[in-house]
Amino acid sequence: MALLCAATAVAAMLYLSKPSAQIAEPEYKPVSIDVTTAVKETVRVTVQAQGTVGALRETAIMAEVSGRIIETAENLVVGSFVAEGDVLLRIDPRDYQTSLLRAQASVESAESSLVQEKGRSAVAQREWEKLPSGSQRSQEAKNLYLRKPQLELAEAQLLAAMADLNTARDRLERTIIRAPYNSLIRAKHSELGQFVGAGSRLIDVFSVDQAEVRLPIPQSKLDYLELPGVEGYTEEHVIDLYTDVAGQIKHWKAMLHRTEGVFDDRSRVLYTVARIEDPYALSSPGAEPLRLGTFVNADIEGREFSSIVVLPRHILRAGNSLWIVDDSNILRNRQVSVLRTDGDEIFVSAGLAEGEQVSLTAVDNSLNGQSVSINKSTPSDELREEPSLTLPAETDQQAEQAATAAVAQ
Repeated sequence: MALLCAATAVAAMLYLSKPSAQIAEPEYKPVSIDVTTAVKETVRVTVQAQGTVGALRETAIMAEVSGRIIETAENLVVGSFVAEGDVLLRIDPRDYQTSLLRAQASVESAESSLVQEKGRSAVAQREWEKLPSGSQRSQEAKNLYLRKPQLELAEAQLLAAMADLNTARDRLERTIIRAPYNSLIRAKHSELGQFVGAGSRLIDVFSVDQAEVRLPIPQSKLDYLELPGVEGYTEEHVIDLYTDVAGQIKHWKAMLHRTEGVFDDRSRVLYTVARIEDPYALSSPGAEPLRLGTFVNADIEGREFSSIVVLPRHILRAGNSLWIVDDSNILRNRQVSVLRTDGDEIFVSAGLAEGEQVSLTAVDNSLNGQSVSINKSTPSDELREEPSLTLPAETDQQAEQAATAAVAQ
């Protein structure tokens, strides 16, 4: 009992001797953030597109006469280059040489007949002039007497014979099959000793002097480009084509030539066509050839836009909002207008003034209106390497999905 009383007394003494409590004011430490200073720039839009290199001209060479193939060129193989006018194969010409001889003989016979008829007509003219004036009858009778109908018939027969001669020469010439232009042989449908009829497909070739690539431009990106009218591009518009070749990026220069003028029914894209000179580098030994069928990327330079602020994409919040630090270092939420979102960058066209500070640090929504401290400030034009806006290529599947969504709405 005594022990309990002693413990109670000690506890009472400790309680009575405790110091009085002091209420301390909470200390607020501003959040430290990194910011970028808005710098307005003039940027030129570069739209990316993709396409497959195709032939400017492609011809299926057909037989114009029938016969057996008696000769083929040594380089008449798939993938071989042939120059304009090179002989590719020959069809047996003997029947057509015979037809030519007969046509020549017919011409000589018609010429002889015409000469004889002219002589008879001259004799008739002299006889007619000797007749008394009273015995001369009508003009029709005179023409018959002077053998004018027979003379006209002989002239017509000569013209017909000459036409047959020209046809025979053409048919004989068509037994020789030549390359229509500088080309590469894509396919071969005939062989030595084969009999072919008129209209038979012999060889498929395509031109190697020029090539084309169709580049799809979605409707959403047309405003970024300066597209021509129906007359095509009146000035030079050089674009860069590139692709991966054996692990290395190869580049080729191309010229925009025209647009196809209609939207694709399925993907809702407009095709612009670029033309490549000497794609197989035949006149530039050592250069990398751009073979037909190559899938390439293209950078198409478009319009310039002024007063654009380029910022990292990760700082853009829902509803196109950014954290802005005002002159009092207070964090404010602000909605801006975004011209384009591309890769790791956004391009702000309105809502930011020159020199305003934009937070690069992701902060919680609860800090809206709170004071912050700036750790580091960087001008916005130093945050990026290239001063151009590149819009990524849109695949046909993406374009088709976008068109489907637009129709559904």
